Amino acid sequence: MEDDAYDHIVTSGELISQGLQNQDESLFKGFGDKCYLFGRKAGEPLLQHTDVEIVDDIKDASFMLIAGVDEAVIDIERYASTLKEGVRHGVKAVCINPDSHSLLGASYLMGPGLIARRYQDFGGIVHYIGKPHSPIFYECIKLLQKDDVYPAQSVMIGDTMAHDIMGAQYVNIDTCLVKSGMHAGVFRNAENPADVDRTLDVLVTHYNHIRPRYLVDKFEWGKALPDRKHKVHKKHVRRKKPEDGDVSDKDAGRKVVKKRLTPRKPKKTETSK
Repeated sequence: MEDDAYDHIVTSGELISQGLQNQDESLFKGFGDKCYLFGRKAGEPLLQHTDVEIVDDIKDASFMLIAGVDEAVIDIERYASTLKEGVRHGVKAVCINPDSHSLLGASYLMGPGLIARRYQDFGGIVHYIGKPHSPIFYECIKLLQKDDVYPAQSVMIGDTMAHDIMGAQYVNIDTCLVKSGMHAGVFRNAENPADVDRTLDVLVTHYNHIRPRYLVDKFEWGKALPDRKHKVHKKHVRRKKPEDGDVSDKDAGRKVVKKRLTPRKPKKTETSK
């Protein structure tokens, strides 16, 4: 992607790093500087430029960062005792993204979302940063508003209903679903627009009937999408009646010729002799 194709790149990791360093946003306020970390490989880079210290005992932590796991763990109950201990000590948790699984090479690892939801099951408090949760969307909105761009003028382009489309819907941003992404298999047999429409009708039933405003085959740079939302149709525009002396652009430059009218001759009528 060319450098002039974007103004900002926002990631959940960047948002967490800045939030933990400043701790002036309501989400991160009062988190403290002692962190118990799930997923050192993913989490340590996020804490490099902060004053946060990683601790090995959950009892010493002021908060928990759930970034994933570093080994292929199948049974989440392996972490149950640590999670329960965190709940007993009132340790708040922040989760980098809600994915239940992540891919490392050819192996699937337990995702941070699975650990976070188990912590909630035990009664813990978890703040989610990544899509579809609102904090990362609000950060993007804040950056765009600095350039006088507002949600009504924005569109979220993504390939997943659960993360991209639903997340943008929660913050009232228009959405565009890319068919060739996560849901490519769903649209594989849709051969014409009617098939695509029926397939989309079925797909949205699994996501609270939230429907994307736009649908594209693939993501590529090209012409801008038509702004159907704000388009004013001609039939809805009341034409202004021209005042005396006004000349429209259409009539400008035309030579006006006044036709001389001649009175009609009266028809001859026959008179009886």
